[in-house]
Amino acid sequence: MRLGSPAHRDLFCRSLLETHQSYDPATFAWPELDEETLHFLRSLPFWQEALATEKRAGIMAQAFAQEIDDPLVREAVALQGAEESRHERLLACLTRHYEIPVNLDLAYHPPADLHQAFIDFGFSECLDSFFAFGFFRIAQRSGFFPEVLFTLFDPIIDEEARHIVFFVNWLAYEQERHGRGWPLYRGVNTLWNYGKALRHLVGAFQGADTAGTGFTATGALVFAPDLTLRGFLTTCVQENAYRMRAFAPELLQPRLLSQISQMVLRVLQWLPREQAQISPA
Repeated sequence: MRLGSPAHRDLFCRSLLETHQSYDPATFAWPELDEETLHFLRSLPFWQEALATEKRAGIMAQAFAQEIDDPLVREAVALQGAEESRHERLLACLTRHYEIPVNLDLAYHPPADLHQAFIDFGFSECLDSFFAFGFFRIAQRSGFFPEVLFTLFDPIIDEEARHIVFFVNWLAYEQERHGRGWPLYRGVNTLWNYGKALRHLVGAFQGADTAGTGFTATGALVFAPDLTLRGFLTTCVQENAYRMRAFAPELLQPRLLSQISQMVLRVLQWLPREQAQISPA
């Protein structure tokens, strides 16, 4: 299948549209938590940023969809926006139920350049989702929360996987249509945009980022303070492969972070274990 062809467009759009699941976060039966678990849940540092990120994504994607001429692509981008907004509603329901202190009345106005905003968000989501896949499994294994919470959130993680696969195929489709599909351009463009997303992530660790992707990364030291870099990257690579298994092999997948992580893991196997720890600093 040729990238940029109508067949490619149909496949990546239909892959998103036909796997949409209908559910209403307002109907979720949230489990009762003991006081210790509830205190821990309320102390997690990323709820406000998670809400803000999902709200921005939903509004921005649905606004961008209105600028797209192709009806099939427009429908798919609008659906992604609706799913992002549903993520915001789910988080709002969770924070209300467990009385987590957050500001639910967040103001956001989409930027003028919605096309670039969608690209920036897409690369940030690819970066954040790769880590989120691993963190989700690490948190599940930790036993901090009852299993039913992970059952409720698992479809959200799958939706993030659908979004990033859609994004990388949409971007390749756009590049081919505008004569920029040659491998060198795509490679340099990918590295540049991942670099921008990574700067937001580093800013989050330093407490300087209020509009980036870092709330997932912030949870690393909360859920697994003694996690080694080797264990963390291994889990991320495994979980990324697990989430990507559902997609047609003809579709592009975000591969750069997994490939870099596997290279780092090959280096780490030669280092003493104490040098492969994740530093809290």
